[in-house]
Amino acid sequence: MTQHTSTLPARIDDLPWPQLVDDLDNYGCAATGPLLGNAERAEISSLWDEDTRFRTTVDMARHRYGHGTYKYFGAPVPRPVAQLRAAFYRRLLAPAREWAERLGDPAPWPDDFDEWLEMCHAAGQSKPAPLMLRYTVGDWNALHRDLYGDLAFPLQVVIGLDRPGLDYTGGEFLLLEQCPRAQSRGTATVIEQGHALIFTTRDRPTRGARGWTRSPVRHGVSTVRSGLRRTLGLVLHDAA
Repeated sequence: MTQHTSTLPARIDDLPWPQLVDDLDNYGCAATGPLLGNAERAEISSLWDEDTRFRTTVDMARHRYGHGTYKYFGAPVPRPVAQLRAAFYRRLLAPAREWAERLGDPAPWPDDFDEWLEMCHAAGQSKPAPLMLRYTVGDWNALHRDLYGDLAFPLQVVIGLDRPGLDYTGGEFLLLEQCPRAQSRGTATVIEQGHALIFTTRDRPTRGARGWTRSPVRHGVSTVRSGLRRTLGLVLHDAA
């Protein structure tokens, strides 16, 4: 992957947002294409071994979440992670508000990301929610939703840090959507190294015969068959 000369926020601004929003509306997820350069990816990957950067480590098997390990960043969140989080929040505000309008839900998200985090903290959600996830052979992530309190942002982002097919096999990102009065629909996505996938946090609006309806969505990771799979997760609300 070539190195980028523009800043992370500028690169996120330059993504093909009309197409990404269409994909979110149609599928509940959208792949951005290349985002991180080699040096940025390596910098973020190296954070895993810096224990002081994290507030907690979760053994997924112990909690029956699947198999693998993830770590939540502590405060302050590393600068590139904070930049990515704020820039994605700003660009995802419009579709988030549109989804809320379609479903008749409140849209409490202010224009400023720091103000949104202050709202989370005032509601008792004061722990940083971005995380790193690590899977080796046989590991997987059970279908779930990342909700940590009453306040939540309806979209979030995962970024691949390793090369599918070379550094690991298997480990597809999974979405399972509960369709109204129908069987559930599954979507599997291979996340390329340095690419991001935007996806639904909890549910999304789908158009039915009587207008917009709410389709619950869960996400997870299929079994890793070989190698090492690492990702950066950007949850856009904080945790209780």
